[in-house]
Amino acid sequence: MLTRKTNGVATGPRLSKALNGLAGSAIDRRTFLKRSGLAAGGLAAAGALTFGKVKKASAAAPASGAVQIKKSVCTHCSVGCTVIAEVQNGVWTGQEPGWDSPLNLGAHCAKGASVREHAHGERRLKHPTKLVDGKWQKVSWEEAINEIGDKMLEIRDSSGPDSVYWLGSAKHNNEQAYLFRKFAAFWGTNNVDHQARICHSTTVAGVANTWGYGAMTNSYNDIHNSRGIFLIGGNPAEAHPVSLQHILKAKEQNNAPMIVLDPRFTRTAAHADEYVRFRPGTDVALVWGILWHVFENSWEDKEFIRQRVWGMDQIRAEVAKWTPEETERVTGVPGSQLRRVARTLANNRPFTIIWCMGGTQHTNGNNNTRAYCALGLALGVIGTSGGGTNIFRGHDNVQGATDLGVLCHTLPGYYGLKAGSWKHWARVWDVDYEYLKSHFASKDLMESSGVPVSRWFDLALEAKEDLDQPDNLRAMVFWGHAPNSQTRLPDMQKAMKKLDLLVVIDPFPTMTAVMHDRTDGVYLLPATTQFETYGSATASNRSLQWREAVIDPLFDSKTDQEIVYLLAQKFGFADEMFKKITVNGTVPSIEDTLREINSGMWTIGYTGQSPERLKLHMQNQATFDKTTLQAKGGPADGDFYGLPWPCWGTAEMNHPGTPNLYDTSKPVAEGGLCFRARFGVERDGDNLLAEGSYPVGSEIKDGYPEFTMAMLQELGWDSDLTAEERATIEGIAGEKTNWKTDLSGGIQRVAIKHGCAPFGNAKARVVVWNFPDPVPLHREPLYTSRRDLVADYPTYEDRRMYRLPILYKSIQEKDFSQDYPIILTSGRLVEYEGGGDETRSNPWLAELQQDMFVEINPVNANDAGIRDGQMVWVHGPEGSKVKVKAMVTERVGNGVAFMPFHFGGHWQGEDLRGKYPVGSDPYVLGEACNTMQTYGYDSVTNMQETKATLCRIEPA
Repeated sequence: MLTRKTNGVATGPRLSKALNGLAGSAIDRRTFLKRSGLAAGGLAAAGALTFGKVKKASAAAPASGAVQIKKSVCTHCSVGCTVIAEVQNGVWTGQEPGWDSPLNLGAHCAKGASVREHAHGERRLKHPTKLVDGKWQKVSWEEAINEIGDKMLEIRDSSGPDSVYWLGSAKHNNEQAYLFRKFAAFWGTNNVDHQARICHSTTVAGVANTWGYGAMTNSYNDIHNSRGIFLIGGNPAEAHPVSLQHILKAKEQNNAPMIVLDPRFTRTAAHADEYVRFRPGTDVALVWGILWHVFENSWEDKEFIRQRVWGMDQIRAEVAKWTPEETERVTGVPGSQLRRVARTLANNRPFTIIWCMGGTQHTNGNNNTRAYCALGLALGVIGTSGGGTNIFRGHDNVQGATDLGVLCHTLPGYYGLKAGSWKHWARVWDVDYEYLKSHFASKDLMESSGVPVSRWFDLALEAKEDLDQPDNLRAMVFWGHAPNSQTRLPDMQKAMKKLDLLVVIDPFPTMTAVMHDRTDGVYLLPATTQFETYGSATASNRSLQWREAVIDPLFDSKTDQEIVYLLAQKFGFADEMFKKITVNGTVPSIEDTLREINSGMWTIGYTGQSPERLKLHMQNQATFDKTTLQAKGGPADGDFYGLPWPCWGTAEMNHPGTPNLYDTSKPVAEGGLCFRARFGVERDGDNLLAEGSYPVGSEIKDGYPEFTMAMLQELGWDSDLTAEERATIEGIAGEKTNWKTDLSGGIQRVAIKHGCAPFGNAKARVVVWNFPDPVPLHREPLYTSRRDLVADYPTYEDRRMYRLPILYKSIQEKDFSQDYPIILTSGRLVEYEGGGDETRSNPWLAELQQDMFVEINPVNANDAGIRDGQMVWVHGPEGSKVKVKAMVTERVGNGVAFMPFHFGGHWQGEDLRGKYPVGSDPYVLGEACNTMQTYGYDSVTNMQETKATLCRIEPA
């Protein structure tokens, strides 16, 4: 909420207001410049802030020193915008958007335009610090690593390796993420995770279990080819602003109708041809209500379904229950509007399906994502240019960090945790499997999922006898993660107080530094930003991009890869862990790390993107088509930009990458694919393999299972293997070796030579028999205001998951709706990102958005006696509350409220600014929405519920 203006005049000096509280009172501009580090040498830069005043232009003084141009990638959302940095004498002095980048096309949003300040920011952590008797003390890196390491080794000896939790980050580059997950494996725990758990884990689970891979199928650019846009539970105008230019290109160029379905009228919805407002938490009912009209009018693609989809008859049976009357009773959307939506989709194919966290963060989020997939499969728009599911990821490398296995339930490349997967990675790492196993508390724990980040604090709070591991959590490492992005913060605070050790590794202190309520046992270690290191990052469309280091590490910060090495050295396994990676002093080689990734990530095709190929793409961005992403001439001729995975085989095979997943109109060798044969060959007597559908040029003119050495032999294609490839295959498992474990890449190479996909050719399945709800079902949220629907659409029974008990029915059976009548949902703002620590520490962004707020409908505001701009208390049903400013608006419907989740530094009415280390407190503080967000987790992934809880709003 921008500071309110009257007749175009701001009601107060906004910049001074942003700094209010730094010294207990408002400060003037000169004091701000001094304190923010913009005074003296930075004064000229600060002068560019005109604050609405016109000043006389004057010539700039000539700069000294040669200007170096460096290319990096924005560190905020997942679009992958290129940043062009101008560097003089080691100082980042200028910034431009990448005009040649096919992803951002010369555009930046507010966050991207100000990333220079993210790197040079004066509010960063400047040196290692620890808390002693409630005071922050500076320590050396050597002291910090030794003290932290000694305490962790003590915990390991007495409680086991699972009593230390390693929380990684979507802000790490691919190489750092990989080293982080490898480090956790050598430490001996699967208690490792990152932000994807709380943003798109339900997407990955739902989509991967429908057609094989859990990622965006097409790309932002391919939306240019869309004839329709179906956007549900996403607000790209604020969350991914640069992506909107691709959406609007289709809208304007193709006259593509844009349908936005959201409980809140967002800035994205303002662009819609059709806006559908529905009750939060009813996505499945809404989609089934649309499909009811599709099936009723025979608008489905019957031939596509026959050839490429399994289980649609079971979907049809469930959809038949969702008549227009029942759909309206549950969702609030009239049947006439949904019939119009269904007809629009049927008449404008291919249409793209876009979603974000509005669809994922629910107790049945995996049902939502599978329902979206079923809609696309029913209408035949999956696996085609202009169609597909364009799933917008939140952080700059959340796709890559997920791919690299920074998760509690997989190894890199989604290999799982069974012995075969561990043995594969042991071969890649050139270490003995028994050596790895010896680091774990037991073989069972080595092969069982750890605790997800959404519930790490329950691992500290639950009774030891209720845990499926030897002891409670005793040490927590936040490595590039903001705690205020998670729900149930009062419970998190209790866990933080109970820990023996709390460590934060981050360029900024994060809210962890002030919410723990401890007097000792806390360490803050300054990591560099991504602009002070280099390596690859994977955009939402699966393209890898190579960042150059813009500047050397500032202050006393260290790169994440060096910190990993220092800890591995302290724990005694650095030599084994870095056996195949060159270490320069204490800094591992990023190029060698990527080559090791390439040598093991066969499952999803992270094998062809060598450092050399990625650097070549970044150097020749202008040669890539802005819609197809394919290079036209030049040194990368024929490649798709960033070699989007799967980029099959070795780099020498020169596969161009896969621009659109499951598109059979291209040969596999040229980026085509079919659906993955991941679920067997038959089910209940039905064929699960494709029927009469295959990529162009395939020598097998039908469906087939995944490739193994035995299959090559049966087909007579094994003669195409080289002697070296054959020897590698024999050394692994002989004829049982499959395309995922063949370190030579020979099985993949030969399959593709004959026009086949290494992972087989199957049908997508819309019924996932191994999930709690094989057919996606609507289930009422745990905290629902519609008690009349609980009996018809109940939640799950309480059970155990991820080493912990988990509650469902025991919460839902309690009626909170009388005391907490308003549905609360949350989301993003254009100015800030994630937990907001770096963006609220950026003066350019802090100027734009200074107040945490709650959006409340005028009817609800008037009933409660609340006026626009008034301070209010928002109470949650679990007993917590936050004090924020009211924004009275019809953006939210009657009975619904919205809060952004980027704020922190206040705690239930208390300002915690004085608890930050001196000089590291963000300019803007505010209540964290998640202080009062409630219990609730997805039935498959334990994704947190943030979109459909309850609250009560009262004047403060």
